[in-house]
Amino acid sequence: MKTNRYVIGVDYGTDSCRTLLVNCETGEQIATAECKYPRWAKGLYCDPKTDRYRQHPLDYLESLEKVVRDTLAQVSPEVVEGICGISFDTTASTPVLVDREGTPLALTKGFEECPDAMFVLWKDHTAKAEAGQINALAHSWTTDYTSYSGGTYSAEWAWSKVLHILRTNKDVREAAWSWTEHCDWMSGVLTGNTKPETMPRSRCTAGHKAMWREQWGGLPSKEFLDSLDPSLGAMREHLYTGSHTADKCVGTITPEFAARLGLPATVKVGLGSIDAHVGAVGASISSNVLTRIIGTSTCDILVSDDTSYATKQISGICGQVDGSVMPGMIGFEAGQSAFGDLYAWLKNFLMWTVDEFVPEKREEIEGKVIARLSEQAEKLSDDDSAVLALDWMNGRRTPDADQNVKGAIAGITLGTTAPMVFKALVEATAYGSKAIIDRFVSEGVKIDSIIAIGGISLKSPFVMQTLSDVLGMPIAVVQTSQACALGAAMFASVAAGVHPDVPAAQKAMGAPFGRTYTPDSERHDHYMKLFSEYLRLGEYENSRNV
Repeated sequence: MKTNRYVIGVDYGTDSCRTLLVNCETGEQIATAECKYPRWAKGLYCDPKTDRYRQHPLDYLESLEKVVRDTLAQVSPEVVEGICGISFDTTASTPVLVDREGTPLALTKGFEECPDAMFVLWKDHTAKAEAGQINALAHSWTTDYTSYSGGTYSAEWAWSKVLHILRTNKDVREAAWSWTEHCDWMSGVLTGNTKPETMPRSRCTAGHKAMWREQWGGLPSKEFLDSLDPSLGAMREHLYTGSHTADKCVGTITPEFAARLGLPATVKVGLGSIDAHVGAVGASISSNVLTRIIGTSTCDILVSDDTSYATKQISGICGQVDGSVMPGMIGFEAGQSAFGDLYAWLKNFLMWTVDEFVPEKREEIEGKVIARLSEQAEKLSDDDSAVLALDWMNGRRTPDADQNVKGAIAGITLGTTAPMVFKALVEATAYGSKAIIDRFVSEGVKIDSIIAIGGISLKSPFVMQTLSDVLGMPIAVVQTSQACALGAAMFASVAAGVHPDVPAAQKAMGAPFGRTYTPDSERHDHYMKLFSEYLRLGEYENSRNV
């Protein structure tokens, strides 16, 4: 009798940890669970006014234990016995400074409540000055280490963040031995191998976030890093030379974590990777298909089997890395620093009066605001509002990363209503999406079709139809709310030896497509006129930033 085999995909998002238990042979999604990060939910260690967003490593460990056990509680002992693999995806770049054993400093004595000793979340922009210095040096160096990262290194990425902390916190600087990304650390923790020099590292985070490239010997040279700061250069010797694709098995779960999570002691652990890239795999991405992961921000993931892209440098994106998404293919990343966060900003702006005068009504009202704004905005004709917005409220990720730019709302009159502003914000996020696609196309990168995953793609027809109308392309939505966890489960199945490679895992475990949004040609023509105005507004904002 054939024994069913199961794997667990763990998805570490911005706000919570989610798990998905999947049957490797049938693709049936057996059970799922979610846990909000307790400290993050309280707003601890963060300061939005200074762009500081930090997460405590205990939030990751405690939430992992809860969601895995909650998942296992939903199934029979026979299913639990059949679990053979587990793998992770996380936000990125989300690095942390560690000691010689690879322990995050926040888990060591004296640093328990120090934000600089915690994981620096992807959306943290405290390192804008450092990013500028890295770019200036890279562009004058004998090797331009940004050349395969779109030509611009971002404040959202590892070296900028690490350099900022080393420069601004003397105690952390003296205690830090090295740094690691969240996805690498999770795989290391479960296998008992967190030493910075020996822990396997993700090709995805290395290539897209740390300027790693095989042709120049891995990470940027010690001399380059020394020129930025000697402490940064010293860490080069405590890091890595090689990197691995996410189908790699990094070992067997330790007895300690098998017991803590309630898993069999034979479970194989896959190497973690970036959530958006893994989500694209979960959406069954293939060559020349653009996957849009749409949530608080967006990531645009594209893969190509065209080997010429291995050396052709694509300007203005977040990197092109061999094997960062699908082993054996070139992976491209782009995206927007804020998408759903723009809508959340307007909601919170409107909720101010509720919080100020009737705080007891917040829970009752808050969940209805976006839905009502969408309902009313959808009723507006395209001529009802002259409001135009720029979607750079959290800086610009692509094209041409710049965390110093600001968003804007123009054309407001005394007759402007909240639904009009909301409509303008939705259109702005769609214009930002088009700017990214236009950059890919102008650089000669082929895009045959678009698929979408993420909460907004499933929950907001108004946003998705607007996006399709602006792009002038159909958008097919993958019918699962757990595409990232599903992608992690696919990688786990390969790491555990159930499937021979990722395409085989996708074929066996992939989720179906649901609704496809088709563009309205007349609205597309209308939006292209407004898109020109959006680009001019962006040029004005850029000029103010010079």
